[in-house]
Amino acid sequence: MLTTLAIANYRSLRELIVPLGALNVVTGPNGSGKSNLYRALRLLALTARGGVIPSLAREGGLQSTLWAGPERFSRAVLAGEQPVQGTVRKDAVSLRLGFAGDAFGYAIDLGLPLPSVTSQFTLDPVIKRECIWSGPFLRPSALLVDRQGPSIRIRHTGDKGSDRAGDRANDKAGGRASDGGDWTTLAQPVASFDSMMTEYADPRAAPEMIAVREQIRSWRFYDHFRTDQHASARQVQIGTHSPVLADDGANLAAALQTIREIGDAEALDHAIGDAFPGARVEIVNHEGRFEVALRQEGLLRPLRGAELSDGTLRYLLLAAALLSPRPPGLLVLDEPETSLHPDLLPSLARLIARASAHSQVIVVSHAARLVAALEREASSQSIVLERRLGATGFADPDSLEVPAWKWPAR
Repeated sequence: MLTTLAIANYRSLRELIVPLGALNVVTGPNGSGKSNLYRALRLLALTARGGVIPSLAREGGLQSTLWAGPERFSRAVLAGEQPVQGTVRKDAVSLRLGFAGDAFGYAIDLGLPLPSVTSQFTLDPVIKRECIWSGPFLRPSALLVDRQGPSIRIRHTGDKGSDRAGDRANDKAGGRASDGGDWTTLAQPVASFDSMMTEYADPRAAPEMIAVREQIRSWRFYDHFRTDQHASARQVQIGTHSPVLADDGANLAAALQTIREIGDAEALDHAIGDAFPGARVEIVNHEGRFEVALRQEGLLRPLRGAELSDGTLRYLLLAAALLSPRPPGLLVLDEPETSLHPDLLPSLARLIARASAHSQVIVVSHAARLVAALEREASSQSIVLERRLGATGFADPDSLEVPAWKWPAR
């Protein structure tokens, strides 16, 4: 489970260290930075899939995504005695993302490339540093994988009990790190636009890197399902076992039938009945092509996918995501209340709370009724954001126990 999410210089997130629990509810007024936090988390997830640089490019590059305010606020500005003024930049351009958990921590630092007359990719962000460490805190003795520029070093953890004085004495002579343990530099350099986690797949050479990569790849994000009349979820689709709902919900019928056959069918029936009393979801099989249908009390036939309201279809999509027979390590929902009638929000909250028993869950929402229902759950943690002087922060910092965090230096 993740215990800390750290973001620096991404849009309004000038420096935000977020404590995480099993069920996390991120809320706040419009413009407080909720969407930026969600997008930063998705950007962090793309590091394990080779998509972080293209994603930043689609957002307009670092120039568009970097924190647009001053590097530091003076005491007079913070006290409201002086307006915000531009200053000369002293620090290097840096967008940093990271997380820490019970087992591993990870951080990535992105910056601008050096001036070049031979490359046209002068605005492409480059990865300056990446680190993986053991445990929740970055410290020299916990560092396991260290990427600086094109070079990657991997630490052999079997030598943790070595003598520290001997380590320092042998640092230059034998290539041993001053914090203990032997380091191996991988022979093949990594390109500035590639994350180290997409370049090396040998578990013998870098088992920790593989473990963190697979952890990140297991994260699931669901936001803004299509529910219009041409949405894939309404159409007849080829039915194959689908323990995971697709990002766009296209395999909804197959995902629901998979829950029925190898998942918790009773929980699915309860979730549908909780939201729509007397209703039951059915899957119509057209010679191997599946279609979702909902049988409701008083009707002589079930309503097919094309006949369902946007809110009903969206609730079915959320139920399929939250009742997955293969629960993810981290499940992130962005504004799941969209298109739902307020009376459905308590049922949705109960579904989300149930999912948090098997997955760590982050819900980004501004629906007061959903937030209130989730906050009543014993395991929930409320993260209320606000924006002050353009920067996102916590509305009530004293209500959260913000963990210690240290960024790797370049």
